[in-house]
Amino acid sequence: MVLLFVSLAMFGNYYVYDSLWPVVDLMRTQLDFSYQQIGWLSTAYNIAALMVLLAGGYIIDRWGTQRAIVVFALICLMAAVLTVISSRFEVILAGRFLLGIGAEPLIVAATTVLAKWFKGRELSFAFGINLSISRLGTASADWSPNFAGGLYATWHDPLWLATGVACVSVTAAILYWVAEKRATGRFQLATPSATEKLDVKSLYKFSASYWYIVALCVVFYATIFPFRTFAIDYFQQAHGVTREAAGLLSSMLPVAAIILTPLFGIWVDKVGRRSLFMAVGTLIMLPLFLAVTYLPAGPLVQLTIPFIGSEPVPLTLLIVIFMLGTVFSLIPAVMWPSVAYIVDGARLGSAYAMMTLCQQIGWAVVPLAIGILNDRNAAGPLNPGGYAPGMWVYTGLVALGLYFSFKLWQTERGPNGHGLDGKTMHLGS
Repeated sequence: MVLLFVSLAMFGNYYVYDSLWPVVDLMRTQLDFSYQQIGWLSTAYNIAALMVLLAGGYIIDRWGTQRAIVVFALICLMAAVLTVISSRFEVILAGRFLLGIGAEPLIVAATTVLAKWFKGRELSFAFGINLSISRLGTASADWSPNFAGGLYATWHDPLWLATGVACVSVTAAILYWVAEKRATGRFQLATPSATEKLDVKSLYKFSASYWYIVALCVVFYATIFPFRTFAIDYFQQAHGVTREAAGLLSSMLPVAAIILTPLFGIWVDKVGRRSLFMAVGTLIMLPLFLAVTYLPAGPLVQLTIPFIGSEPVPLTLLIVIFMLGTVFSLIPAVMWPSVAYIVDGARLGSAYAMMTLCQQIGWAVVPLAIGILNDRNAAGPLNPGGYAPGMWVYTGLVALGLYFSFKLWQTERGPNGHGLDGKTMHLGS
């Protein structure tokens, strides 16, 4: 019950965040928003997330998970309401900022809940289920033009649907509180260790391999998530596909993550070669954004997702997005666990905190830059070439990632390696 309720709370959190992307074109036509303003709606979330990250887990430790998860779910609900109640850009921007304030601590609180309930009781399985249901929220937002197509006559009706999903998230959080309160004294729960604060003074002690992984993390997420911000609108404007087809295409990234990430994790644990996998994944990713820009669209093929919908899409787009979804599953499955193998366990909290901090900075900057480029180059259905400069930015970031992954592979093959390419290793070696 706890796993179900916490996962449903996360489902709503992810849905609300991603619900904005299918209405980008409607905001541009009905509200006259520029691409730069759309970029700000993504960046505002990350700026708020950075502020929360610097605060660490103090509030959660102080309030306890029961109160914290309900409060942060309520903040996400208020953010959803604030995003939809007004057509003024400043109000919608404030809603996205407030969502960042609530959503990031909600993720931390959910992680803490799982650690309390499942440590020593299939913790990895619980995390996997939670992540799968969370990613389903992202996919459902992409699918909403299919199952709720009647709402897409205006920009705000789909966001009212997202507000309803946020209510489900709050209800699930309250039910978790009730479930844990009733379980008090009946179950012996693990006590999570205190949240480790980011120790800036000791950062110079991290190895070169750690910083190469951090650099790869920054450019990888600064490419994938900003691309998703504009993806549905880009597919519509530059390639002439319907909103429903664009949503199905965009959803292939989270769907791939749900299915393939644990499978890649099992595979890499078995064969090792972690730094090599990261380099190969980045190499596969390198030509993809230029491919969707310059290659012929190819014939239309039917993309079908059971129980959701079936739409014709250009073959080139389908192949590229399928490969991007594969990379989106492979690199995180290797990258995040690798940190635990090269950083001492006592400093792992600082290592992940710094990695996440850097990730959010990159993620905050790129959507705004892409929005500015799209505006300056008059990108749109009458000028699809105007999207090309943004695609070159993504490609340049991936090229940087390929360099960092190569340096990681080179370092790990040398005398200062940590055995990332071995089959069996000790954590924090």
